[in-house]
Amino acid sequence: MCALAAPNLSEAMQTYLQLKGAERPKTFRIAAMRNAQAVMDILGDRPISQYSTVDAGRVRDALFGRGLAVLSVRRSFTTIKAIINLTIAEHGLDIHNPFSATYMPEADSKKRVSIPVETIRQIQRSCMEHDDEMRWLVALISDTGMRLAEAAGLNVNDIKLHEDTLYVDIRPHSWRSLKTKGSQRQVPLVGASLWAAQRIKANASSCFAFPRYTDHNRCNANSASNALNKWIQANFRDDIVMHGFRHAMRDRLRAASCPSEMIDQISGWSSGRIGESYGEGYLRYQQGDFLERLCIN
Repeated sequence: MCALAAPNLSEAMQTYLQLKGAERPKTFRIAAMRNAQAVMDILGDRPISQYSTVDAGRVRDALFGRGLAVLSVRRSFTTIKAIINLTIAEHGLDIHNPFSATYMPEADSKKRVSIPVETIRQIQRSCMEHDDEMRWLVALISDTGMRLAEAAGLNVNDIKLHEDTLYVDIRPHSWRSLKTKGSQRQVPLVGASLWAAQRIKANASSCFAFPRYTDHNRCNANSASNALNKWIQANFRDDIVMHGFRHAMRDRLRAASCPSEMIDQISGWSSGRIGESYGEGYLRYQQGDFLERLCIN
């Protein structure tokens, strides 16, 4: 196929969604459509072969003109590049992706703060004093290092309190997918997280662990993030957010001399090492031994 027969961007977007979006969350489709539409609003819906590097620069400048931050524009370009690259490959086009080398200024990004252990203990004590759904969510994350959406989107039956090793089964659901394949895992429950899990099970009023934020259609992790960040910043430190518990978990496990591969397994990180795809990984009781150490140090 020659460059003149290249599909329009709107067609390229549909191909991208059909091939890449089948098992992805709704947000994936929304982002692809929004970013492709932004290009079409600025440049028109042309055959992808008819966009130039100058056009790509016009899109960048227009997005900055709308008040978008550098990181947001970069994310938009990442999606646009992916849409066009896939279409080039699928159609065997001998063309260059004009969005692939657009200059972006440096971003002023704040480094996420790892929550100090002393502050974690204060937050956990406050959670137990309040003893409500919002604080159960904070406490559950505090000694497991789960992502907020992973915790907020749990089914009550994902919490296993009648096993030799008490744990939470983090798996995808129709209302909440997982970030990566490696995110599916089982994390032992200890300390404040075990307390929260017990309170959730004892007070369950539906199949959802956190019905305030989750229903059969979606898990509203953004709403949970806004509310919980506001609470911890108003009452503890104004430079920390919920995601800081994940950073803290890595620091705490490292301080306990936990093997790096086990740290990755507990938190659902992919290390990128070839060997991580071999074997079954560490057993729950082995992970639990290290997590228990965090509760006494």
